[in-house]
Amino acid sequence: MYVKIKDGVVEKFPYLLRNLKEDNPNTSFPAEIPEATLNEYGVYIVTETSRPSYDHKTHKVEEVNPVLSDGVWKQTWSVVQLSTELANKYVRSDRTALLRDTDHHALSDQTLTTEMTTYRQALRDVPAQSGFPFNVTWPVKP
Repeated sequence: MYVKIKDGVVEKFPYLLRNLKEDNPNTSFPAEIPEATLNEYGVYIVTETSRPSYDHKTHKVEEVNPVLSDGVWKQTWSVVQLSTELANKYVRSDRTALLRDTDHHALSDQTLTTEMTTYRQALRDVPAQSGFPFNVTWPVKP
């Protein structure tokens, strides 16, 4: 993974060796281009970093331009909150799945325990929570 730098600023990221060859059509590059040669053309290796942890129901992670740290270009990430509409959809989907997992307790030939009735009602009430959909307190399954 590479970055193209011009005047100390990221010009293009990600930058591929194919891009280097396209940008310099009159230059013949060896199959293995030495790092020093890349640097002469403003191309630098980007050190990969781990994606940050995040709640996939309410956020997404995006790769952003790398940063220069201690002389090394490092991959960076941004955790972005999803739109309320999309987060709402994901959280409601999880709630529906949890309700579906308990449907067998509510069959006509079954008697629901008070705890299960309370749990299922608490699941139905999740969208009414004040922090919904970004701050949900899930009920505990009995």
